[in-house]
Amino acid sequence: METVAPDRDLIHQAPKVVLHDHLDGGLRPTTVVELADLTGYRDLPTTDPAELAAWFRRGADRRDLGLYLETFDHTVGVMQTAESCHRVAAECAVDLAADGCVYAEVRFAPALHTDRGMALDEVLEAVLAGFADGSSGTNLVIRTLVTAMRTSTDSMAVAEVAVRYRDQGVVGFDIAGREAGYPPTLHLEAFQYLQRENFHFTIHAGEAFGPASIWEAVQFCGAERLGHGVRIVDDIEVSGDAPPRLGRLASFVRDRRIPLELCPTSNVHTGAAVDVAAHPIGLLRDLGFRITVNTDNRLMSGVSMTSEIAAVGEAFGWGLDDFRWLTINAMKSAFLPFNERLALINDRIKPGYAALSA
Repeated sequence: METVAPDRDLIHQAPKVVLHDHLDGGLRPTTVVELADLTGYRDLPTTDPAELAAWFRRGADRRDLGLYLETFDHTVGVMQTAESCHRVAAECAVDLAADGCVYAEVRFAPALHTDRGMALDEVLEAVLAGFADGSSGTNLVIRTLVTAMRTSTDSMAVAEVAVRYRDQGVVGFDIAGREAGYPPTLHLEAFQYLQRENFHFTIHAGEAFGPASIWEAVQFCGAERLGHGVRIVDDIEVSGDAPPRLGRLASFVRDRRIPLELCPTSNVHTGAAVDVAAHPIGLLRDLGFRITVNTDNRLMSGVSMTSEIAAVGEAFGWGLDDFRWLTINAMKSAFLPFNERLALINDRIKPGYAALSA
């Protein structure tokens, strides 16, 4: 297929939806430097914002999830006060709104921000207040996913915090961190609790580990969405000119319309694909999976929703109609109540794309 370079300005104007964006992966480099100074954090590799941004990108692009995650020590390190958490959340909302996002689900792990004595509730309240302040006066609707670390044993406590704040901006739960050696079923108690509470959750699975991780997330834990899920391609046989053959797990995920929170550039950085052009998102779209495009970590990967959509557009020859389809896919897959999802699709997304196509 001949690719056509998308118009970046047009993509920037288009309404966008992001479902997989980490708060501690999206700080402004200047904010990291300033918060380090304000909070007494002394471990930054450099205090020059431009050099720091380049350092984060180099650190992330090592084709290994474990190495990729090491860069978060610094962003989490400067987010150990209520004031710093509030500022980062407010700036996150401002930046996503400026990027044309009309809906965002931003996730973070409150337990990572308690080193200086903050309680989980205190961390969460600071972030929620920051999101509210940053999105005020913009076209952005922003909600929160509360994350537990799969390497920790406190997922039940974190799940209970998420449910307590379900009417104050928290719409779901997630587990994140190293996949190898830490399967989703280690946190089965938390997922069963969330199911009893009729509470939404997604699970990081199929990012650095294969179909076994996805299978556990879906069939044992009941994941409604898959964080990344890119390794579902390992259950799809592609051979020459023959039609691709889906394994039983891949068929189940497609048939159940389980959304894949794909993050193309990040997936390249963690070794799931050689480059965006080789990313399986094109194959998965052709096969009818419910795919979405996301940023993952805007600082570490040096991306925005505009750049991610432009990258897949350039790689696969996609245009405005494809971007509209991806955006509606994402909005349909959001953890927002149905009537609110429908309103955003009909009142923001469809009219926004119609205006750009006129």
